[in-house]
Amino acid sequence: MIFVAVYTGLRVSEVIGLRWRCIHEDAITVEERYCRGDWGAPKSEASNATIPVNRAVVERIQKLKSLTLTVKAGRAIRKYPAVKSAGPDDLVFQSVSKGAPMRDNNILVRHIKPAALAIGKPWINWQVLRRSFATWLKLHGADVKDAQALMRHSRASTTLDIYQQFVPESQRRVVDGLVN
Repeated sequence: MIFVAVYTGLRVSEVIGLRWRCIHEDAITVEERYCRGDWGAPKSEASNATIPVNRAVVERIQKLKSLTLTVKAGRAIRKYPAVKSAGPDDLVFQSVSKGAPMRDNNILVRHIKPAALAIGKPWINWQVLRRSFATWLKLHGADVKDAQALMRHSRASTTLDIYQQFVPESQRRVVDGLVN
């Protein structure tokens, strides 16, 4: 889930709501979202879209079908397939025991926060992953309209003002390039 969030810029509710029919060879379609027990349409009309993604993202998602997870419960050890069922309407990211939608806060508290604390970054959360994606687009030279479309914002100003962060190295690269 985290890999997909980082490399696609999808909102956590969209990652949780992904179904196998939404995973294509080199794109992901966002058609619904799941947030704390409620299913709904994407956040806005612009959010309901098919976006191009790196093939490594799709390959990583497809590998879930062959992955087995080991879960410790006291002294017992149980093994579960990461994907209970991979039909078109089944969720890509399923709870290991029941195949139900995952809870974003559980992933945050059990996985993201501990990993972030271990590297001295206690402020990392789902929103930081989305903002990082937007900033990386900027650093790699993405036009603001391309970034807007990939982030699925209805206005480019949202992408610029809220998501893409200031990066001093980017300014240095631009001013150094003026001489050429």
